[in-house]
Amino acid sequence: MSKPRLNRLFNARSGRAFDVAVDHGAFHEYNFLTGIEDMAKTVATLVDAGPDAVQLTLGQAPLLQAFPGKQKPGLVLRTDIANVYGDPLEMPLHSIHVPDAIEVAVRLDAVAVCVNLLDLPGEPQVREQCIRSILALRTDSEKYGMPLMIEPLVMQTKPGSGGYGVDGDTAKVITLVRQARELGADLIKADPTDDITEYHRVIQAAGDTPLLVRGGGRVDDRTLLERTQAVLEQGARGIVYGRNVIQHHDPAGITAALMAVVHDDASVDDALALIGAPADGDRA
Repeated sequence: MSKPRLNRLFNARSGRAFDVAVDHGAFHEYNFLTGIEDMAKTVATLVDAGPDAVQLTLGQAPLLQAFPGKQKPGLVLRTDIANVYGDPLEMPLHSIHVPDAIEVAVRLDAVAVCVNLLDLPGEPQVREQCIRSILALRTDSEKYGMPLMIEPLVMQTKPGSGGYGVDGDTAKVITLVRQARELGADLIKADPTDDITEYHRVIQAAGDTPLLVRGGGRVDDRTLLERTQAVLEQGARGIVYGRNVIQHHDPAGITAALMAVVHDDASVDDALALIGAPADGDRA
């Protein structure tokens, strides 16, 4: 971790990080907007909850950086736009980065930037677009000392639909994580594997590049906390969760629970006790 900005991302005591991703509006998918319809309110809630970082787009990042004081979460800036989540899919598929993203990140005082490395079956041109974006962003990230988080996502066609979902095949995840490492990532954000007991192999593929585990779609609280505990025990340096926080009935409570597991090695049962019970009509 040679870039000083990372000192504001990782907790000094635990050496780990919890980044809440709220950049879903960039991907042109209506279902991703559930729970974040009012972004100003969402960001204010997260600032109060106090994760280590919040991941936002260039259009929404000023909401976070408008808060005064040194104790607010750090900003991780999303640098690309893709259309790979729709059902039905829009054609042609694309992943396009913001040309001046690193300079924007510097002006916004970000702690890191995030860019996709997508692997879609039958769509090799999308991975090529991602690689070109990564190489262009890396040139500026080195120039300005901005940490580059690469997000290698292995995807598969969802049964019975035209959209893409996560492919947790261990070998595929390892291969793409290794490519992210080869491309010079300062951080890697990767999906969990279907067999979570094999996640140490993904950590090994990342080498000494800190790896944060992506949350993906909604799961129940115990499953989420148990999975978090499992990947941390195998060497993950933190987590990047979005929908499992922002679509939760108690975003502050689930944040506190995850922070306890990430930074204090709390048990799953102790962490669950920090989450408020859902009220009638709340999201489960």
